Amino acid sequence: MRFAWFSWLVRHFGEYGYSQGLLRGAIGTLAVLVTAALLWFALHRNRPAAVAAAGAVSALGIGWLAFH
Repeated sequence: MRFAWFSWLVRHFGEYGYSQGLLRGAIGTLAVLVTAALLWFALHRNRPAAVAAAGAVSALGIGWLAFH
């Protein structure tokens, strides 16, 4: 499943906001993932909240990068 999702993302790479270049897309994605990790560590005592918040930040951040 993960491989299929990754291959789909690679095929449609040009359709998303990553068209400004691989470096800018990688930096933006890394920034979103670091933010999600920091949120996870901030909420680590309440695991369900940490998972939900980190997942939401990741999805919204990468989604925003993809369409803007």
